[in-house]
Amino acid sequence: MVGNDGVPVSPVDLLGAWELRRVVDDRLAGRRRDVRGTAVLELESPDRVRWSETGTMSWDGREVAVGRTLFVVRASDAWFVEFSDGRPFHPWAVGRRVEHPCAPDHYVGLIELVEDGWTVEWRATGPEKDYVMTTIHSGHRPAHHLGGGPA
Repeated sequence: MVGNDGVPVSPVDLLGAWELRRVVDDRLAGRRRDVRGTAVLELESPDRVRWSETGTMSWDGREVAVGRTLFVVRASDAWFVEFSDGRPFHPWAVGRRVEHPCAPDHYVGLIELVEDGWTVEWRATGPEKDYVMTTIHSGHRPAHHLGGGPA
């Protein structure tokens, strides 16, 4: 759990609202989908962060509302990302590749810090999927400013 500069980064360090820009390059379907929206990381307890995303996906002149909720949970000295139903997803490991086998396909992900925020990239390969999904989180609003007060 180390950032690009060698300093450990936990999900608690990223609490607040982020502008979310995502590109899904679906090579199997031969199409690109774009998502614009917001990601919010909120502390539910000292060992649990809610990671909620809402936005609009667009492609080929169409638009649809999208959203998901993940949880980042601390167990011992490590953080782990879980789906909203509690199933394990992957370790929280900034700057290090993680894997999520989801038969029949396989996912390899990477969370990295960038100058104005952080990115998440997933590469899904297998008989049913072949895509790269890149998400850029920028424009941070700290958690104590989410209520609409002055920034």
